[in-house]
Amino acid sequence: MAEQQLTALLTLDDTVHPPRVSARGDWVLTHYRLLESSVRQLQARLPSNVVFDLSQLGGLDTAGATLLVNLLGDERVLNLSQTAPSLPAERRVLLETVGRSLQGFELPAAEKPPGLLVELLANIGQSMVNFWQNLIALLGFIGLTLQALFGSLLRPARWRLTSLVANIQQIGLNAVPIIMLLTFLVGAVIAFLGSTVLATFGAGIFTVHLVVFSFLREFAVLLTAILMAGRTASAFTAQIGLMQANEEIDALQVLGLNPVEMLVLPRVLALLIALPMLTFIGMISGIFGGAVVCLLTLDISPTMFLTIMQSSGGLQHFLVGMSKAPVFAFLIAIIGCLEGFKVTGSAASVGAHTTSSVVHSIFVVILLDAVAALFFMEMGW
Repeated sequence: MAEQQLTALLTLDDTVHPPRVSARGDWVLTHYRLLESSVRQLQARLPSNVVFDLSQLGGLDTAGATLLVNLLGDERVLNLSQTAPSLPAERRVLLETVGRSLQGFELPAAEKPPGLLVELLANIGQSMVNFWQNLIALLGFIGLTLQALFGSLLRPARWRLTSLVANIQQIGLNAVPIIMLLTFLVGAVIAFLGSTVLATFGAGIFTVHLVVFSFLREFAVLLTAILMAGRTASAFTAQIGLMQANEEIDALQVLGLNPVEMLVLPRVLALLIALPMLTFIGMISGIFGGAVVCLLTLDISPTMFLTIMQSSGGLQHFLVGMSKAPVFAFLIAIIGCLEGFKVTGSAASVGAHTTSSVVHSIFVVILLDAVAALFFMEMGW
């Protein structure tokens, strides 16, 4: 039925001279898609001396007027009094107005898609801009945190001891089992691999040095910091981000309270206390895992293991490893809290910034650990 109606709306009679095009029915937005196809087909075979009959035209709106203007052409539209003398004045005015609006109109040229090299450079540039903005935000947030810390040191009434203790329990005590298990297994794996390789050269006894050296200097603090970045930084971001989404932080500011002092300081101080303790536990567990493997595979008794450990300069390695723990703890807590304050107000934003806090924390931890390892090696420590 729609196709029959379309045939009746626009017809070309080329049996008469000159050929006649008749437009009938309602030229409105409802019929636009069908009319557009018919107009496009008719324009391809339209004679130059054609005349138009608009006397049986029904309803007309701007959509239909646009199609009629394209069909008639600019010259006929501007002379409608001669082209269609029987056309009512209001429709003639509508067609002339649409015709003048379409004069000189051209579709914008399609933009050429950038090449692979241009797109790659653009992505690199955007990544550098994002990195610089995140660095500036991180430095600024560190300044706010230190300002709040020094401002509350001499005011015991503003200390959040209850929040501090609760965070220490959540961050430190609850993480002890997973830290012990993880470092024990890694210590066992390192000892097993070391004994397998070193026994080939008859130097299996040096597996003890390998385990002690690696865990006291690197693996204990690094594994603990990475686990805290995934476990604690994400929790900080989710907690503060949910408060930001629910406008609870705005409510704190309305009450005259400092959100950094109430929300950030207890978490930062708790992680500063908990991470060195967890690192120490990780050292003990990792060395114990290595000792178990040495006992089972190399027949090195616990007494001999401890004797070799004492002669390997373990105290220096211990101090080097422990010196990195507070730095990692501070940065992990700062990044986790900062990403929480960046949350806008949706569940998607909470998820995105939680992921971002974990990624950024792990990246910063590994980067600083590599820089510290190079520094201590060059210093001979």
